[in-house]
Amino acid sequence: MGKRRGPSDEDFNNCPPWLKPLLRGKFFVQCKNHPDYHKNECNMYCLTCVNDALCSLCLENHPNHSSIQIRRSSYNDVVRMSDIPKELDIRGIQTYIINGAKVVFLNERPQSRPGKGVTHTCQVCERSLVDDCLFCSLGCKIVGTSKNFEKKNKRKSFGSESEDSCTTSSTTTREEVMNNNNVVQSFTPTPTQTSLNNFRSTKRRRKGIPYRAPLS
Repeated sequence: MGKRRGPSDEDFNNCPPWLKPLLRGKFFVQCKNHPDYHKNECNMYCLTCVNDALCSLCLENHPNHSSIQIRRSSYNDVVRMSDIPKELDIRGIQTYIINGAKVVFLNERPQSRPGKGVTHTCQVCERSLVDDCLFCSLGCKIVGTSKNFEKKNKRKSFGSESEDSCTTSSTTTREEVMNNNNVVQSFTPTPTQTSLNNFRSTKRRRKGIPYRAPLS
């Protein structure tokens, strides 16, 4: 997997104003305003003020505001589904159960290569997924449902050799995605019958160990 690709500024056009700072925020760092406080880890975010990450002490200055707690799983930021505002559509995103609660990852996670036997992958970053979902994180869904992503797929389809080929977009179903993957795999080159016959004939022509005739 190459460099991590996050949503661009244009991808956030139809999103709530608090979503872009949330996905780009730096959490679990020491609070600059309370360096001597023993619980100064910034793992809170105010959806009303749309500012930087907050520690628990900073959050006391945001009474009656909507806030969300950021949690961690394998050094990546996650949020509980129950904490996500209902105005944000999270359908199609892979969920995981951590400490008895369903969570979703905020951003794309780096992956060197897909595992063997993987059938479900993210439409944007191609990360392996457990369930039949379309995206691995909130960030990938923002990219995959943006107009830029649809335009990019259209350009790929026009540049293909076959006129009947199609490219997956954010509106395609998982079944269609898997069908397209099968088509690509079917073009994997395989040994021809001619090359196999040549290999067999070469083996037959190999000479054995020479034996001398017995002395008379």
